[in-house]
Amino acid sequence: MNSKKGQGLSLNVIIVAALALIVLVVLIMVFTGRIGIFQSGLDKESRAELVKMKIYYGDCHPTATAETTFTTEYSQAESEEAKEISKAKFSEDWVDHCKSFSDKGACESGGCKWK
Repeated sequence: MNSKKGQGLSLNVIIVAALALIVLVVLIMVFTGRIGIFQSGLDKESRAELVKMKIYYGDCHPTATAETTFTTEYSQAESEEAKEISKAKFSEDWVDHCKSFSDKGACESGGCKWK
C-alpha cells in the first residue's frame, strides 16, 4: 500500500494571506478616496477661476459648453504656467469675443449666450 499524503497550506499561511488581502483592500480604499478629494479640490479651484472671469462677462457671455471646456482644461493643467495659458485662452477666445457684442441677435449669432 502506497500512502499518498496531500501537501496543504498551514493554517498560519492562510491567516497571514487573509490579513494581507484585508490590508491591501483598506489601502486601496484610502488612496482612491484621497485621489477623489484631490480631484474635488481641483474642480473647486477651476470653478473659482470661472467665477472670477464671469465678473467681466457683461450681457453676452460664453456658452455653458465653453465654460465646461475651460474648467476641464484648467483642472487638468499640471503647472501654474499651463493654468495661466488656459485662462488666457478662454479669455481671448470666449470672454473677449462675446463681450464685443452689444445686442442679443449679434451675441447669439456669434456663438455666445445672452444673459
